[in-house]
Amino acid sequence: MIVRANISDAKTVAKLAVNMWSSHTIDELTADFEQLLADKNVSVFLFCTKENAVGFAQCQLRLDYVEGTDSSPVGYLEGIYIAEAYRYQGYAKMLLHACEQWARERGCKEFASDCELGNTQSLAFHLRCGFDEANRIICFTKKL
Repeated sequence: MIVRANISDAKTVAKLAVNMWSSHTIDELTADFEQLLADKNVSVFLFCTKENAVGFAQCQLRLDYVEGTDSSPVGYLEGIYIAEAYRYQGYAKMLLHACEQWARERGCKEFASDCELGNTQSLAFHLRCGFDEANRIICFTKKL
């Protein structure tokens, strides 16, 4: 079952998200999700079994330029995660569809996402779900 998360679900989402964003702590992510879930331009959906939440998807409206798009706002998939034991059963695609529907309801004509160059699993998921690759970039930083 897919449910839209609210502020009281922030810790549940954080416990899932830390598996994907492991450079953060559950407490840091809980605080982040509390802020995000209070923002009307952000939505988080949970995939729940009878026992507990096993996946989530975070999406938001992007009002600035989004690579490869022609409109604004653009719905944007910021993150999607399914616990390993529940993968390859269509749950991530269901979460993605919930995000896309949320974006449509807010007037979006386009939906976008990204992944790191080496994340072949994410690339394959996006392509299977109908995304077209818009660009590849390498970002640089330098200490001053």
